[in-house]
Amino acid sequence: MKSVNCLFILLNLFIFIMDSIISAASVVAAGLAVGLAAIGPGIGQGSAAANAVEGIARQPEVEGKIRGTLLLSLAFMESLTIYGLVVALSLLFANPYTG
Repeated sequence: MKSVNCLFILLNLFIFIMDSIISAASVVAAGLAVGLAAIGPGIGQGSAAANAVEGIARQPEVEGKIRGTLLLSLAFMESLTIYGLVVALSLLFANPYTG
C-alpha cells in the first residue's frame, strides 16, 4: 500500500512539473508568435510606404492610385500581425496541451 501511495505522489509530481513546463513553453511561444508576426509586416509596411512616397514624388498625378493601393496593401500586412496575436492568445488562454 505504501508503494502505491509513493507511486501516486510521484505521478502527481510528474504531472505538475509537465504542466509547468508546458505553461512556460506556451508563454515563450506566445511571445515569439507576437514578436515574429510583428517583424515581417513592420519591415514590409516601412518598405511599402517608402516606395509609395518615392512613386508619388516621381509621378504626382497618380497619387490617388498609389495611395489606394498602399492602404489596401497595408491592411493586408496588418492582418498578418493580427493572426500572430490570435495564435499567441490561443496559446495563453485556450491551450489544448494543459490540463
